[in-house]
Amino acid sequence: QPITAKTATEYLEELSALTRGALVTDKAGKELSLDQGAEPVIQMLLRVRDSSHKVLLVGNGGSAALVSHTQNDLCKAVDVPAMVFTEQPLLIALANDDGFGSIYERPVRLWAQPEDLLIAVSSSGKSENILRAAQAAIEFGCKLVTFSGFEPDNPLRKMGDVNFYVESDVYGYVETAHGSVTHFLTDRAMTIIKSQSGEQAQA
Repeated sequence: QPITAKTATEYLEELSALTRGALVTDKAGKELSLDQGAEPVIQMLLRVRDSSHKVLLVGNGGSAALVSHTQNDLCKAVDVPAMVFTEQPLLIALANDDGFGSIYERPVRLWAQPEDLLIAVSSSGKSENILRAAQAAIEFGCKLVTFSGFEPDNPLRKMGDVNFYVESDVYGYVETAHGSVTHFLTDRAMTIIKSQSGEQAQA
């Protein structure tokens, strides 16, 4: 959908309102504040770092770029093992042989282990390949965090242990809000780790 903002200031003000007003729910559908939703995800990331588990991330288009960026931040800044599945030859082979809906499900089934964390990002929350990957992760006993937008009853929003939903049908707003939240999650996790390292050095 086209944006209604006519100036950059209006655009950023609307984006800020949508991001701060993101709706968050837990696995049971209970509504959480943005802060209440973010905190358990940060703790999930820290537990992955302190264990033998890993983070898997999936998304399409702009969301694929977002999960690749998040994977970079997790590996480099947070020291968390994280994987994306956007290697073109594999994607093309899976799409050609098994259909586009399989491109993330198959790798998740290959790599996922119980207590891993899957971060699934879909602006619409309806992409078949994302939903199939999310279902595979659930079957493997993984934790699941979802990011979606567009329609409030999208299926992805109902699947995660924590679900972030941006109430907009504008790709730019939804994707940028998702990016802002994921940046906060990785930045906050990094800050906690550095703080803990400083405390241990002083002990």
